[in-house]
Amino acid sequence: MALLEDLTWRYATKKMNGERIPADKLNYILEAARLAPSSSGLQPYKILVISDPALLAKIREVSFNQSQVTDCSHLLVFVAWDGYSEERITRVFNYTMDQRGLPHQTMADYKQNLWSMYEPLGQEWHAQHAAKQSYIAFAMAIAAAAEQRVDATPIEGFNADQLDTLLQLKGSGYHSAVLLPLGYRQESEDWLVNMKKVRTPMEEFAQELTLADLTNAEEQAAQ
Repeated sequence: MALLEDLTWRYATKKMNGERIPADKLNYILEAARLAPSSSGLQPYKILVISDPALLAKIREVSFNQSQVTDCSHLLVFVAWDGYSEERITRVFNYTMDQRGLPHQTMADYKQNLWSMYEPLGQEWHAQHAAKQSYIAFAMAIAAAAEQRVDATPIEGFNADQLDTLLQLKGSGYHSAVLLPLGYRQESEDWLVNMKKVRTPMEEFAQELTLADLTNAEEQAAQ
């Protein structure tokens, strides 16, 4: 039940106080993100960790002036591959086989099947798919931060093109996906801190479904 208590405690902090996160807590959060699952184990993303005030001020300018960007302890910028390639996939698979003490050819057929599926889908699909994978690690980081009683505010509100230019991501093979400021809440200035956490009721959120349900619905629609 501890995880549920942690997730109940957390909220999208609107005002942070600038207090620094201990290194062990930051590393714990980053490790949780690193251990997140990803499609075919490719991990087509990485995290840029930013605490430099001057750079955070520049990022705030392209993030709709959201104060958490400069008031946080550390800003995590999740950046994803801008596209898949056979070379990139091969590099990851070879590293995995090396770490497991297996020949590179162990998963050669799987690798070729994967690339044959990805290649015709185009770079736009590749970039979106990679960004979706980064969100899994992003969620793990949020949960780990809550466990460590570190506040975290998910931010999608930023100009991705301008941020990519600022962080010199263009031409690097990566593009910005989502931001996560980490820090501590400034309760006296945060309007959301004492608000009730509101989520969709469970009976609406989770629905058990069977093939019979779908068949019956199809039959009723045909009548």
